[in-house]
Amino acid sequence: MRIATWNINSVTARLDRLTEWLESAQPDVVALQELKCTTEAFPAMPIQALGYESVAHGNGRWNGVAILSRVGLEDVTLDLDEQPEFDGVVETRAVGATCGGVRVWSVYVPNGREPDHPHYSYKLDWFGALRNTVRRELSSDPALPYAVIGDYNVAPTDDDVWDIALFADSTHVTQPERDALAALRNEGLADVPPRALKGEPYTFWDYRNGAFHRGWGMRIDLVYANPAFVDRVSDAWIDREARKGKGASDHAPVVVDLSDAP
Repeated sequence: MRIATWNINSVTARLDRLTEWLESAQPDVVALQELKCTTEAFPAMPIQALGYESVAHGNGRWNGVAILSRVGLEDVTLDLDEQPEFDGVVETRAVGATCGGVRVWSVYVPNGREPDHPHYSYKLDWFGALRNTVRRELSSDPALPYAVIGDYNVAPTDDDVWDIALFADSTHVTQPERDALAALRNEGLADVPPRALKGEPYTFWDYRNGAFHRGWGMRIDLVYANPAFVDRVSDAWIDREARKGKGASDHAPVVVDLSDAP
């Protein structure tokens, strides 16, 4: 089974790139983030034409998540347990489904903006809701392969940023954010680090200043999974080719191949 996560940065603007990638990469399950469209406006039909069921969760703002699957789509869950609000809105940042015997969550963790901004404390609260959801689901069926994948908006280590000195006063690398990742791992999940086919193992490059070509990137698109999932991982890699060319997302897909269940 091939499972991928991709911050698409507007599914309508990049629909052609998405469908081309689905045809070439042939993933079985795809978690998308940053749809930037409502649930009703999600382009389900052209995706269905390629053999994928889909569940989308979007409110038309800058967030929105989806799961595409050609191996089944069951037990769909929208939002986290007691997911916090921001500015009075429960943002569309999480959707879970069981696909081909694997439980998958597509998550788009809040950015945090600046360490002294209300969005930063919201981000940490959101991580708390994610941790509680993971704890509940893992305890109900610990043998089920389980992965929380998506744009975490946190670089786990200094090596996951092209120049840590430039981020000294920024979000994505602060200790409380990394502590939130550690707390998630303590619930029984492990980071599945992908290999880079070329260059450094980053998943995001800003559009400005030629960052992609200069290698100025970050690894913030993560696969966190339980032992039942990790034991089946045969490969994990970053598809940098999908970040190239006109009209690309500023993120690259992260792809994980799983062996058949024993």
